[in-house]
Amino acid sequence: MTGPDHAARLSPAPARYNFLPRRIFEKTCPDLMNISIRNVTPQDASQICDIYNYYIRETTISFEQQPVSVQEMQERIESYSSTWPWLVAERDGRLVGYTYASRWRTRAAYDNTVESAVYVSNDARQSGVGLPLYTALLDALRQQAVHTVIGGIALPNPGSVALHEKCGFRKVAHFAEAGRKFDRWIDVGFWQILL
Repeated sequence: MTGPDHAARLSPAPARYNFLPRRIFEKTCPDLMNISIRNVTPQDASQICDIYNYYIRETTISFEQQPVSVQEMQERIESYSSTWPWLVAERDGRLVGYTYASRWRTRAAYDNTVESAVYVSNDARQSGVGLPLYTALLDALRQQAVHTVIGGIALPNPGSVALHEKCGFRKVAHFAEAGRKFDRWIDVGFWQILL
C-alpha cells in the first residue's frame, strides 16, 4: 500500500500518552502515579530482555524456547517500531512493562490488522500497570487507522485474558494443543478488538 493515506497511517506515535485522568490512576493502584509511558528506544533492549526472557525460561506464555539477546531485541525494536507503536512503562528509571504491535499477515488485505503483545515484569504483575499500558497502545493504533487488533494468548492465562477483556477484546478462536513447550501441549486462544 502506498500513497498519502498509507504514509499518514504509518506516522510515528506521540512520544508520551496522557490517556487516563489522575483519579483513575489513584483508584486503580496508588503506586501507578510513578509510572510513565513512552515510546521505546533501542537502549531499552536490555531491560526488555530482562522482562521477556523470564517468560521464555519460566512459562508457556511465550512459545520461544531460547532467551533473546540484547542485540536481537534491538533489531526487533527497530523493525517493529519503524511501522507500529512499541511503548514501555517506566517507574523510577526502570522498565516495568512493554507493549507493541506487529503486522498480522503479509497480504495487502490485512494492512489494517495488527497483532498485539503486552508483557509486565514478573515483580510488577497484578500491579495494575498492564491496563494503562495496553490502553495507550490501542490509542496509538487508533491514531494510525488500524481497524483490527488481535491478541494471541497461550492458555491457561487468566491474567492476560482479564486484561484483554478489560480493554474491550473478545475471544474469537481457540486452538487446542497448538503449541508444545516444556514437554506438554498448550492451547492458544485469540482475542480481537475492532477499533
